[in-house]
Amino acid sequence: MSDGAEQYWFNLSTNQVEAGDRKGQGKDVLGPYPTREAAQQALDTARSKTEAWDEEDRRWDDKD
Repeated sequence: MSDGAEQYWFNLSTNQVEAGDRKGQGKDVLGPYPTREAAQQALDTARSKTEAWDEEDRRWDDKD
């Protein structure tokens, strides 16, 4: 990145955090995240967001 800030990705194939230009293919990674720690929590973050969206969908469906 041009501003010198490092970005991090979680690689789903290797279960490893990758940084900068050394990340795997787009289909294999979640991110970018601003910190290594945030990338390490990528699966938990994705799970939480999915559960919240599923609950929102259930509430939307219940309105009908």
